[in-house]
Amino acid sequence: MVATLIRDSFLGRLTYQLSGHKFFTYPEEQPDYIIPEKYLSEGKAENFDKVEIENESSDVSVDTDDTKTANGDIIVTWDSDDDPENPQNWSIYKKTLVIIQVSFLTTSVYMGSAVYTPGVEALMEEFNISSVIATLPLTLFVLGYAVGPLVFSPLSENAAFGRNSIYIYTLALFVILQVPTALVHNIAGLCVLRFLAGVFASPCLATGGATVADVLTPPYIPVGLASWALGAVCGPSFGPFFGSILVVKGGWRWTFWFMCVLSGFCLFFLSWSFPETYGKTLLYRKAIRLRGITGNQRITSEGELENKSKTTNEIIVETLWRPIEVFIKEPVVLMINIYIALVYSIFYLFFEVYPIFFQEIRGFTLIELGCTYFATVIGIVIAAAIYIPVVRQIYTKRIVNGGSVQPEVFMPIAIFGAVCMPIGLFIFGWSATRHTHWIGPLIGGAIFSAGGFLIFQTLFCFIAGSFTYVGSIFASNNLFRSTTAGCFPLFGRPLYDNLATKEFPVAWGTSILAFLALAMIAIPVLFYLNGPKLRARSKYALQH
Repeated sequence: MVATLIRDSFLGRLTYQLSGHKFFTYPEEQPDYIIPEKYLSEGKAENFDKVEIENESSDVSVDTDDTKTANGDIIVTWDSDDDPENPQNWSIYKKTLVIIQVSFLTTSVYMGSAVYTPGVEALMEEFNISSVIATLPLTLFVLGYAVGPLVFSPLSENAAFGRNSIYIYTLALFVILQVPTALVHNIAGLCVLRFLAGVFASPCLATGGATVADVLTPPYIPVGLASWALGAVCGPSFGPFFGSILVVKGGWRWTFWFMCVLSGFCLFFLSWSFPETYGKTLLYRKAIRLRGITGNQRITSEGELENKSKTTNEIIVETLWRPIEVFIKEPVVLMINIYIALVYSIFYLFFEVYPIFFQEIRGFTLIELGCTYFATVIGIVIAAAIYIPVVRQIYTKRIVNGGSVQPEVFMPIAIFGAVCMPIGLFIFGWSATRHTHWIGPLIGGAIFSAGGFLIFQTLFCFIAGSFTYVGSIFASNNLFRSTTAGCFPLFGRPLYDNLATKEFPVAWGTSILAFLALAMIAIPVLFYLNGPKLRARSKYALQH
């Protein structure tokens, strides 16, 4: 397992290319590999004198009728149904390691969104700016999340690039950007650098779920996505915790040095241990190797044929217009996008209340304030501990046993999460007084975050099980939710300050968010009651 991990990693591929294919070779390059006869039909004997031609009795042969195009091209496939090179046939340990790594990658860059926020006051003093302007670097970082996937998501689904190279190159640029960010001496420069960092942090947030789906068979994808999402949703909570310690000990600039070290370690670790997982890319590379071994130029792959068949105009449409088209023309997608954007925005806006209440009103130290964000993490972990076994029971086991499952099976869990969100917000707002115990608001925050986690997971699974062009729908969702969430923190403090009362300083501001969340419960209820009818009207819906 270790050898194949390194072989398919970024540094492994680089070593393979620089050594002239002498190190980290592939099975078809081994002397004892039997090349399927279909690949030799137009090859020249002198090009494969070190390999044996497969005979008719070989159990590795593939039906050539299924792997030839109309013009005679031979499409490369996996050697067999249990081919160990196929990511979905990897061992459970290798799959688990891949999911842990992409979750670690997601956490290490997602922490960057709010890691500097404990140092906002120091930032305001040094640059002589208002609190709204000091929040701009957070807003622009999140807006970078919205822009990046419009380019990187389609590239990661192009067989010539794949997932791995996109992750490594963008992560390297993210690491480099932390250096000038830590050294910048004006707010304009800080804003520009933060936006660029958000752009290069976005690939794992947009396609991390796709990487999980690469290595898992359909029945297990919801469980895998939930495991990966723990890193995605906990990252913004870890950021203020570590940021508060660093601000106290070294100043706000050290938050970015910390991000440089953390993401740099992630870059080093993933460079030699994170394999390519996209099946089309692996077959694309296999086709190139087989052409070199056999001399048969008819050998190709599905990914190569897709690239040849696309015009520049089609690529532009697929990359830029389709996410917008689906968003505009699909009422179901529109409602889901609005709901998820609201949940995402409330998350970022809700984090603004923590320093207002715990630090300014209750007198917590900066480090104690950082610890309060762990209530969010606890709520998410508890929700995941409930969600994963339930999904295994109602979805995974049914499909494994040969049954059929409609996407609406996730809606009861979504409704439960939708109810938890306003409950958590009301508990936080009305228990956050000057005299009651501080544990009350933290319990509310945990309930709120648990509900948000359940909504994210169930609605994403509903989308994946309901529509074609899932990548475009997720891109539109990411664009919409990141744009709105990036703007919400700008009016967080005015919202809470203008609605504050002496006894309940954050109750009415939080209640407005709760009323919004309460009204939006109607969306998952509508999908649960009328999901099949709504999907039947959609030209992008999958047939069940």
